[in-house]
Amino acid sequence: MRVATAFSLTVLTAAGIGHGVVSSLDTGIDRVDAFKDMKNRPQGGNGMNVLLVGTDGRDKITKAEKKKYRLGGAPCHCTDTIMIVHISEDRDRASVVSLPRDSYAEMPPHTDQNSGDRHKAHPVKMNAAYAEGGANLTVRTVEKMTKVKIDHYMEVDFTSFMKTVDVLGGVEICTARPLKDSYTGLNLAVGTHKLSGGQALQYVRTRHVDGSSDLGRMQRQQRFLAALIAKATSSGVLLNPLKFRDVSRTLLGSVRADKGFGTNEMLALGRAMRGFTPSSSEFTTVPLRSKGVNVPGIGSTLKWDPRRSGKLFKALREDRPLAAHNPRRKATVVGVSPQQIRVQVDNATGRPGLGRRVDSALRSTGFRTTRVPGNAPGKPLARTVVTYDPRWDRSAKSLAAALPGCRLRAVKGQGATLKVLAGQDFKKIRPVRAEDAYQGEFGAVTGDQVVCP
Repeated sequence: MRVATAFSLTVLTAAGIGHGVVSSLDTGIDRVDAFKDMKNRPQGGNGMNVLLVGTDGRDKITKAEKKKYRLGGAPCHCTDTIMIVHISEDRDRASVVSLPRDSYAEMPPHTDQNSGDRHKAHPVKMNAAYAEGGANLTVRTVEKMTKVKIDHYMEVDFTSFMKTVDVLGGVEICTARPLKDSYTGLNLAVGTHKLSGGQALQYVRTRHVDGSSDLGRMQRQQRFLAALIAKATSSGVLLNPLKFRDVSRTLLGSVRADKGFGTNEMLALGRAMRGFTPSSSEFTTVPLRSKGVNVPGIGSTLKWDPRRSGKLFKALREDRPLAAHNPRRKATVVGVSPQQIRVQVDNATGRPGLGRRVDSALRSTGFRTTRVPGNAPGKPLARTVVTYDPRWDRSAKSLAAALPGCRLRAVKGQGATLKVLAGQDFKKIRPVRAEDAYQGEFGAVTGDQVVCP
């Protein structure tokens, strides 16, 4: 979850700031030998792969902040978040793949960094690799599971996360449904919010707002990364050396990186990525089997879908996009994806062709219309009406968002198909989209599709 700050470092170097400034930043990074004595590694592909991990260090956060943002308890010294960031060979695209911390993993033979004992290969949850063998074992475990060669390693805790967001002036997040979590203290109403550093930390840590637990949290982390990129690329940070320096110094207060990621690498990457925007990024989570697996001695784990995850990591090795990079239409964010909502359109005006026009417009924004519009009996309606079964009230609200000024009417027993009675007030459909409107073979989204409209 704190990995947002590490990923933003890559983006912030995109300005191609002078060598002296970047050199001074380089000296502030704590170094770790993540690739020591590694053998039999995967063959390298095109582009660059960075393994980003987030740990739960909180030593420099004040008592007041810990209380306000619910950061009590002892840190576990394990990885809360693990992501592979693939930077394309042409530096035009960044693909971010989240690896759930509870993923079932086969840890390679190693020496335990705590006890000094030698361990044979054995099954664990993925985040245990860091606790037993630090950065080196984490890299080895990820490479073994993905067959993707890791070129660089970056690690961050959330000590400076809040201050980094505050130096940027806050980050804008949108939500189509209320987000309230008593564990983190997050409490966001429907709409757009400018989050301070502490609120941002609550947002990326939250996992109790629905039944999706860590998977939902990873989606929110990905949306936050996209919003962070949008803020950094639109606020002038990348074009202002002094602002860049202030943000980067704050950010680097909690970053550890491999010895090979230094000044020259940062500058080269920065010059190549000067035109980076949210639409240049894409986000997904490794495909999982439909059910978790309980492993004796380990507990409940998430197993990757072997076929689909294999294809995903093959795409990374071959430097192929994971999502369709189409120009984004401005659209209202809704709670239920239009692709999940079935709609019957009836013309309630008697005006020839109106039903077909409304059906076509709804279908163009993603709704599953019947394609067979009808004619409503009775007197013409001045105002468009959406009728729905109360069991599908969230779908009805999403449909109503596409029909400005319409009236909602509950009809018990109507079933899953919503009905639109197109009235004389109809002018046009407002485009809508869901927060997590996943697309393509790997369920990936581009950054511009998940930031605020």
